[in-house]
Formats: sequence, C-alpha cells, structure tokens
Amino acid sequence: MTEKERREAGAAVGALPRSPTDKPPFTLAEIRSAVPPRCFRRSLVRSSAYLLRDLAVSGFLLWVALAGIPALPCAALRLAAWPLYWLLQGCVLFGVWVIAHECGHGAFSDHPVLNDALGLLLHSALLAPYFSWKYSHLRHHSNTGSLDRDEVYVPRRRAELPWYSERVYGGDRDRPVARLARLALLAVQLTVGWPMYLTFNTWGRAYPRWASHFDPYAPIYTDRERAQVALSDAGLLAASLALYALAAAEGFWWVARVYGAPLAVVNAWLVLVTYLHHTHASLPHYGGAEWDWLRGALATVDRDYGVLGRAFFHNITDTHVAHHLFPTIPHYHAMEATRAIRHVLGEYYRFDPTPFAEAAWREVKECIYVEPDEDRRKDGVFWYTNKF
Repeated sequence: MTEKERREAGAAVGALPRSPTDKPPFTLAEIRSAVPPRCFRRSLVRSSAYLLRDLAVSGFLLWVALAGIPALPCAALRLAAWPLYWLLQGCVLFGVWVIAHECGHGAFSDHPVLNDALGLLLHSALLAPYFSWKYSHLRHHSNTGSLDRDEVYVPRRRAELPWYSERVYGGDRDRPVARLARLALLAVQLTVGWPMYLTFNTWGRAYPRWASHFDPYAPIYTDRERAQVALSDAGLLAASLALYALAAAEGFWWVARVYGAPLAVVNAWLVLVTYLHHTHASLPHYGGAEWDWLRGALATVDRDYGVLGRAFFHNITDTHVAHHLFPTIPHYHAMEATRAIRHVLGEYYRFDPTPFAEAAWREVKECIYVEPDEDRRKDGVFWYTNKF
C-alpha cells in the first residue's frame, strides 16, 4: 500500500473493533462485480517475469555470498555479512515461495499442468511438499474460520489448553515467567513450527488419528489425492539427495550457510505471515451451524509489512482478504482488487497497520484461547481472549 492508503486504512479501522458477525448485506457475486475484470486475468509472461526477477536476485545474492563475503578484509566484517545474506536471501526466497503458492491456486497461469509442475519444482527446492500442502491449504480456504473444519491455526477453547496455561498466562501478564513463555512460544513457532505442522499437524485441525503431510494415507487426503502426495514426497527426496551430494562435495557447513540458514528465514516468514493473517482479537471464529463460507473468508486481516511486503513478498500480506475471497487473482492484481472491494465490505474489512514485530508479540500475549460471545447472543461465535 502507499503511505496515504495505509493512513486511510488505519484511520478507518481505528483500534480494530470486533468484526461484525451477522450475515453480510452483500453476496460474493456483488463483491466480485466490484472488482475490475482485468484483475482476474492471469498472464504467463508477467507471472514468469516476477519469478525470473526473484531467481535472478537470489542468484546475485548467492554470488555475493560466495565471492564477496570471503573477500572482505577482516573476520568481523565477514561475520556480520553472513546474517545479512541469510536475511536478504530468505526474504527473496519467501517471494519464490509465494509464487509457488500461487501455482497451487491456479493463479500463476491459465495452464493447470504448468502450474503444478512449476509449483512442485519450486516447493521441492524449498523442502516443502507441494501437492500435500496444496490440498490441505485449499481445504483451509474452504473452511476458514471454522472451529470444526479449518486446517491450520485452529484456536483452542479453554478446556483444551495445557494444564500449565493458567499458571503461565494468568495473573500479571508482564511477569518474567509469562514474558519468557510467550518468547519461547514465538521462538518455537518461528524455528520449527513449519516442519512440526507438516510432520505432526501441530496447530492444525484435530483428526481421529495421526495426520502428516508426508503420509499419502493421512486422513487429510482423499483417495484421488494420495498419488500426488506421494509425488510430493518424491520431490522432497530428490531435493534432499541433491543437498546431500552438495554437502558431500562442499561440506555440511557450506550448505548450512548458503542454503540452510536462508531456508530457516523462509520458514519463519511463512509461519509469521500466516499466523498474523488469522490471529487477531477482532476476528471471529465460528462453531457448528453458525459458520458459513463468506463470513469465514472475511475472518482474516490484512497487515502492512512496509518495504518487505512490497519489495519481496508480492503483497501477500496486505491483500489477504481479497486472496481468501478470490484466490485465483494473481498477486500483481491483488492490490487493485483490494482497493475495489473495500468499499463493498465496509466494516467487514479488517486492516491492522501495527508493525509486524509488535503485532506478533501482542497476539501471542492476547490471543490465548477462544470463548463464546459474552452476552451469548450467538452461541456459535467465538473470540480470542487471554482471561483466566
């Protein structure tokens, strides 16, 4: 967003009061009619140009790391340069991840086979199971905001919290133990949260048995999807063997510096961005028959990541509401679509201009579990709280 748009959006939402939970006075068709038709057009040339730009920048950063950092005149400069490389390379590769995610939605081009082939290649290179995550992610889009059927970041109710939660989060929330617990939770989510979700379905929907994105026979998938889940595993195996060969040739720590650390940054951004899209005290969650698709799709929040979102993340962070309504819109039309739908959505549109680091700390502090409406006006509507 431009600075003017960010100010206007921030003024419009103020302190972000709770989103309305009544059935909206508009339909999906009415929202769609407000979006210019050109926003739904996918251009293979334009999508490819963004991907090639990201890959070119990533290649340049790799060259700088391999040729430039060792040539720095002192060890202190070299020591400082590596973390900068990790951060920049991780940001660029997260942009590649976003484009692979668009392949899964069919937003990259009008050619489904090309979309899936490219998505499989890109996600495998980033050690992500393309088809496995594509299918669970599409189910997330189909069930957003549902306490019963959403796939990821499903909030817990108080009775489902660990036994120690009240001791840690109750009372004075600025106690050192509470601060340390929140910091530990953030650290776990940002470092191992993504592989934990893929492997153990941590922070995901409850299933009657173990559910893993690597298991073609997991309850996440239908029979027609299992072969492609196995293909995702084959893609990961091929990428892992390539990394093993590279480590055998160049050394483990060489691969860790050049590839492993940037990949950790990619995974941290993925977890943080998706967490902040769906975790906010102003967003409702719905249980039972109270849920419907449109209100669930609106139960997300756009956020502004500043230059990071504009330069690296393809605006995925500040166009997420439009993405949930129309996931086949390519990222280069998403800002125009967001501007078009805001006047239709009115108070149903959520935008939070809080800086992302501050927002992450606040949400971990305030969004502990969900409880029903205080006045019980709607038994199926739940809100985040930190009360004990």
